[in-house]
Amino acid sequence: MPYLIDGHNLIPKIGLRLDSMNDEMELVAILQEFARLKRQQVEVYFDGAPAPHAGTRSLGTIRAHFIRLGQTADNAIRDRLNKMGKSAKNLIVVSSDREVQNAARGHQAQFVSAEEFVKLLKAAMTSMPKTSTDGKKLSYKWKAYGCLCHCRQF
Repeated sequence: MPYLIDGHNLIPKIGLRLDSMNDEMELVAILQEFARLKRQQVEVYFDGAPAPHAGTRSLGTIRAHFIRLGQTADNAIRDRLNKMGKSAKNLIVVSSDREVQNAARGHQAQFVSAEEFVKLLKAAMTSMPKTSTDGKKLSYKWKAYGCLCHCRQF
C-alpha cells in the first residue's frame, strides 16, 4: 500500500531537527531506503516552502510535495485523499495530527501515527545490509535510537 507521509510531523520523531537546513532531504533519503526495502510507494508532504521552491518533485523513488508557505501539509494530504476518492482505502497515511487521521478514517484509508511509523522504519532499517547496493558505506545516525540508521547518501 502506498504511504502518504506528513514529513515535518515525522522529522523530529526520528531524531532529525526541523531547524536543520537538510532535514527534509535527510528524511527523503531515509524514506528512499524504506521504500526500497519494503517495495512501497511513498509520497511525503512538507509545508512552508517559499513560492519558488513549492511544487512536487520525484526524488529517486519518493514523490515529495513541497507545500507553498501559507498552506499546510495537512490540507494537502486531505486534498489528496479527497482526489483519490474510493481508492484512498488503498493508502496508509502517516501523521500524528488527529484531523489528518480523521480524514484518513473518513476515506477508509489506514493510518499510523508518526511514532508508530518510526517503529516500522526501525524494523526495516535493522534488516538491511551495512552498505548500499553500490558498495558505498551508509551513514545516517538515527539519534532517536542511538543506532545507525543506514540510508543512502543523498
